[in-house]
Amino acid sequence: MTIKAVQSENLWTETPLVYSSHISDIIGCSAYLKLENLQPSQSFKYRGISKFAQQCKEKHGPSVHLMIASGGNAGLAAAVVARVLGVKCTVFLPTNVSIDTQQALRKHGAEIVTIGEFYSQTLAALQDAVKKDTNAVLVPAYDSPVLWNGHSSMVIEMQRQLPRKPDAIFCSVGGGGLIGGIMQGCKNVGWDEVPVVALETTGSNCFYNAIAINTRNFTSKVPILPSIEVEDNSPYTVEIIEEYNIAIPHMKALKSRAASLGATSPAPGVVRMAVDRAGGIKCACIPDEMAMHTARLFGDDHKILTELACSTTLTPGYNREFLLRILGPTFSALSSEERKEKCLIFVVCGGVKISFEEMMEFEEIVAAAQVQSYWSVHIDGEEAQLPKQ
Repeated sequence: MTIKAVQSENLWTETPLVYSSHISDIIGCSAYLKLENLQPSQSFKYRGISKFAQQCKEKHGPSVHLMIASGGNAGLAAAVVARVLGVKCTVFLPTNVSIDTQQALRKHGAEIVTIGEFYSQTLAALQDAVKKDTNAVLVPAYDSPVLWNGHSSMVIEMQRQLPRKPDAIFCSVGGGGLIGGIMQGCKNVGWDEVPVVALETTGSNCFYNAIAINTRNFTSKVPILPSIEVEDNSPYTVEIIEEYNIAIPHMKALKSRAASLGATSPAPGVVRMAVDRAGGIKCACIPDEMAMHTARLFGDDHKILTELACSTTLTPGYNREFLLRILGPTFSALSSEERKEKCLIFVVCGGVKISFEEMMEFEEIVAAAQVQSYWSVHIDGEEAQLPKQ
């Protein structure tokens, strides 16, 4: 079957992979942006969720009722595809989701239920509601092999769009749907040795904590199941998932403005993929203010507004010291000429949780944070202080 034939069956858009002269100049190597903000729902989530929804309609018919719990972007993806397929959609949202996001969902015909302070509470309410509707199907926001398979299509596109194998792929992580798709896509195209860099904000770093727990704080390449007991002052509890033989943290609270990264626990199957991956996963956490600063810089350079979950991915592109710390001493030791030959991909994952008003607020918050001359970040279990650039 030809590529065009496969594409005609899918509802997502093949997004461009564009060269960024701005970021390339800062980091000294070729930087490419995978613009997932150009999907019909304005985020990568449309890939996997549209695939899942299509399968639901094929299996259950036009009376199927798509129901999803979401912080916004997954719900919008479900609402858009439900409108395209002509089926009913209900989105359960945490109570703190903005009016703008709710209005965007209603514009696509979705019904809305606001309940729960955190995503986990919203999901629990959804699960109860699904049991009461014989036509309902629970659409996962990030924890499903079907979603990962759909998201993996972006890597197949990268391989066609890029003249060579990249030296690293950068993405943000919430529950793990995106990075699960990237890892699967890399396996599909023979990029299993390409480093994948997972970036999160410090107050919503459930994936970072999961990798730390299962690798003895990043010191072991062989997954090690910890004792299930954790200290009372730990920011999370731990659950052993026997199906994957993996330990999963459940965050007690989320303390980040990057709401789209606000999963309290990551998908166990994705964590298992990460610890088993030949090329490994590099993990980093940054403060909200650093993501805010990057959102402003990226907006000025590329004329694109990005929510914090998306700008988090781009922070190494705007701080060369951060990039070098992540990619390690071998990369750092390269001469400037050798570094020019390197090629990095940043997944601009998209998302609708941003406005001009918020960007102005971010500017004020970043200005207040200038009393410190450095950013405090964490990279694979080590804290680093980076000069502000």
